[in-house]
Amino acid sequence: MRKFEGERVGIREKGSDKLIAVYPHSIDGNAEEVADKVLFWYYQQDCSTGERLEKYYVDSLSETELKALQ
Repeated sequence: MRKFEGERVGIREKGSDKLIAVYPHSIDGNAEEVADKVLFWYYQQDCSTGERLEKYYVDSLSETELKALQ
């Protein structure tokens, strides 16, 4: 199982891989723990996203995306 170690992660849309949101904290853990935590955070931001969560997945940000955040 993949582990995230101090990486910046975001939520992407399945199919298009479009970046939907950037998790504002660095995170460590296995993929399942990280996905649960990040998707729960996203759900807390806007409860109306609940029905759309199955269309999203958690992924590391690319170098280009990280540079754009700075």
